Order: sequence, then C-alpha cells, then structure tokens
Amino acid sequence: MKIQQGYSYHIKDKFFDMVQDKFLMSNKENGNYRPHFYAIQDKKNLGLYWMIPISSQVEKYKEIIEKKKKKYGKCNTIVIGKFAGKENAFLIQNTFPIIEEYFDHVHTIEAKPVTVHKELNEILTENLREVLAMHSRGIKLTFTDIEAIKEVMERELEHKNY
Repeated sequence: MKIQQGYSYHIKDKFFDMVQDKFLMSNKENGNYRPHFYAIQDKKNLGLYWMIPISSQVEKYKEIIEKKKKKYGKCNTIVIGKFAGKENAFLIQNTFPIIEEYFDHVHTIEAKPVTVHKELNEILTENLREVLAMHSRGIKLTFTDIEAIKEVMERELEHKNY
C-alpha cells in the first residue's frame, strides 16, 4: 500500500497488541474500526509516519483548547478542522510513530478515500513538528511514550533493511 500524506488510515490490531501503550486510543469501538489516524511522514526517517488520531468529539476538545490557550497562550496539541465535511479534532497530543507494515487500509466513505484540505495539512504538519521539537528539548506535550514506540519501529525498520 502506498502511504500518502493528506489521507487518514486505520491501523492493524497487531500494532496495538505489540506496543501496549495505555495512552494509544483503542483500535476498535463496537466492532468498528475507530479511530482513524492522519499520517504525516517523518522528515528525517522516511520509513516512519506520525499518526494523529481524529476524533468527532469536537465540543469536548474545543473546551480543552480554550483552557490551554488561557493557561499557555496557545494550543498546538489539538487542531479543529474539517474532515469529511464535518468539524473534527486532530489530536496531536496523542501522536505516535508507525511504519508502513502496520497500516491496515485508507479511511473511505462510500468507497472513496477521504482527504484533508491542503491548508489543514499545513497546520497539522507545522504543529506536529513544533510538538516534536519541544519533545526533543525535554518538553513533553504528548500522552503517548513516543520515544519507546519510535525505538520499536526503528528497530523493525533496521531488521527489514537487512
């Protein structure tokens, strides 16, 4: 499967079984594939993709955004944007890295892949890069243990390349 930025994807269960991070959003809900994740390719390691969960609980996250803006002056960990014609919350605070092997399928509606608008993609990419840069300076803005997950994914990539 060719992974493309601008699309959202569902992830295979075996990724969640292997990683066991309590802050990863659960893969299935009432027998459905949920949530789906927006994919952004890593700039340094092109075999890694950063997955951003997409939530329909917009009102809940709007309140959290407002609290963060009052406390810190801004919020770069949650972005509200249009996806599939509706407002959704993109949860950069729950991002994690993954490799192509664990992608299950692209998210579709009526058998057509759903894309993210170019402007929203730019905002998500910029905010993700900012959050990851802050993380590398010791400022942890994510719930997931991105370092531990990244190590596992990079090890798997190394083994695949041998």
